Amino acid sequence: MDGIDAYLERLASADPTPGGGSAATLVGAFGAALCAMVARITRAGARYAAVHGEADAIVAAADALRARFVAARAVDEEAYARVVAASALAKSTDDEKLLRTGLIQEALAGAAEAPLAAAAMAAEGAALARRTEALGNTHLVSDVECALAFFRAALESSAANVRINHRFMRDAERVRAQDERLGAILIAARSA
Repeated sequence: MDGIDAYLERLASADPTPGGGSAATLVGAFGAALCAMVARITRAGARYAAVHGEADAIVAAADALRARFVAARAVDEEAYARVVAASALAKSTDDEKLLRTGLIQEALAGAAEAPLAAAAMAAEGAALARRTEALGNTHLVSDVECALAFFRAALESSAANVRINHRFMRDAERVRAQDERLGAILIAARSA
């Protein structure tokens, strides 16, 4: 079984990780890969000589973004695994309960931070898809549309994962700060 098939098997399993946050990063990576493909094909066409420089820049940006999404997948999985591990700690005594609660709260903050970073990358990806669209390769319009749809899905999925963690976090200031960052990301993505 190759990498993507193995990942999908893990995603479909009864294990809590990988989950939606991890899957969102993979969707974002697909969007970045499509932008790179469109730019590479456009770069190879003499008909698009006027945009070869921009196509090269898009390839570089898309490849870098794809790598960041791939790295973010592991970060998301590790962050949520810490929530699961903290939740499994003993809670028989007051000291155990206190320790467990503190570790869960810290883990939840990290589990919200990971998809928050992925949301920012998805917003960046949406802007990159618009740049890719502006290359004007009429044969690859649907690929660009798919890339934009993938970035939007990654953004909305990441936002949902931030918000679900916020529901369980007790540090109102931390929730407010993360929520403000998420709001700014969403506004920026809408303007892309």
